[in-house]
Amino acid sequence: MNPIMIFDGVYTPVITPYKADMEIDFEALESMVEHLIAAGVHGIISGGSTGEYYAQSMEERMECARFIRERTQGRLPLIVGTGAIRQQDSVAVAAAAREMGADALLIASPPYAVPTERENALNALAIDRAADLPVMLYNYPGRMGVNMGEEFLDRVARSRNFCAIKESSGDINRVHVLARDYPHIQLGCGMDDQALEFFAWGARSWVAGGSNFLPDEHIALYRACVVEGDFDKGRRIMCALMPLMRVLEQGGKFIQCIKHGCEFLGLSVGPPRPPLKALNKDDKRQLEQVVRVLRTTVAQIEAEG
Repeated sequence: MNPIMIFDGVYTPVITPYKADMEIDFEALESMVEHLIAAGVHGIISGGSTGEYYAQSMEERMECARFIRERTQGRLPLIVGTGAIRQQDSVAVAAAAREMGADALLIASPPYAVPTERENALNALAIDRAADLPVMLYNYPGRMGVNMGEEFLDRVARSRNFCAIKESSGDINRVHVLARDYPHIQLGCGMDDQALEFFAWGARSWVAGGSNFLPDEHIALYRACVVEGDFDKGRRIMCALMPLMRVLEQGGKFIQCIKHGCEFLGLSVGPPRPPLKALNKDDKRQLEQVVRVLRTTVAQIEAEG
């Protein structure tokens, strides 16, 4: 079965900038969109967890997605995240995504409910019916409490829209199973510190939160592994990226780090919304040092060819 959309490249789950009063800063969001397009990322995701969708009203989520769609004007694909506890909310976002001309949906499991595989699949199919757009699944059992297992994947296959998966379980065996048993579902990296392994197993896309502020370095790894097939170069770039990946994936302050990384490199995005708080001074210094070394090292690797 040929996929109805090819997910190829680095997709940025764009952060949501806030003003001091915690209202959405749309001027800063427009600057983020232009920054990402200029850097050459291959797609933007609105309403992902990196965008703090859980701290926003449904109206805010749809307003952000429409704003991004209007600003991108087809220059790169827009994927709209539908994650929500209530199925009605996910369906509403999906319908709005279709109306605004989005290119695809990102469908996750509903958090906290802990549905069975059958229930989870029926939920995903209901969201799909509301939009009839290409779907990238988002498997993140660490946050959602359930895994998109074989029964789930077999059931959602009733709709050809389900053509990709962002795999964020952290279980490398899942990568093996997906690559071997579900070749019709495009494998996408959703675990930053395993990006090299995903590419080695045939993944061609990477949903990377860090590409909000380091798009060049993330694209460099994708280009080395996927475009050039140079895994020796890819390993060198990945070694340079690993200190950042450890901070992001293992530090417990993912969004806080992404936002400070943006601020550090001159992108005004404001703090995260409560309950999250900005990094403390020590955490900021640690991240800044990691970023400095990373950028210098990757630039040297790229210069050497």
